[in-house]
Amino acid sequence: QVQLVESGGGLVQPGGSLRLSCAASGSIFNFVNMGWYRQAPGIQRELVATISSGGSTNYADSVKGRFTISGDNAKNTVYLQMNSLEPEDTAVYYCNAYIRSSWRLPPANYWGQGTQVTVSS
Repeated sequence: QVQLVESGGGLVQPGGSLRLSCAASGSIFNFVNMGWYRQAPGIQRELVATISSGGSTNYADSVKGRFTISGDNAKNTVYLQMNSLEPEDTAVYYCNAYIRSSWRLPPANYWGQGTQVTVSS
């Protein structure tokens, strides 16, 4: 089994920055990709950014140029650096990982518990 634990959320003023972290632990053979999604009240969960095991990144148009996703393979951790935050970025941010637990098994999808990000003056 794999666990994802997020940290780094909180309250920040518009224009401010936050850095989210997601640490994966448990039975991990290798990563296919990891990423961040977010869900605001009354809105469907949406992709924010993903990073593949090879380092390729993908961003939602709404965060391009403001957010940066990165990973530390040695620590099984993915980060989301969020700059120039806007009130529209307010949401619960969820870590997602597509991980293979064994060479015998296909990859499986895992979610963290979520961390609240609130952008408000």
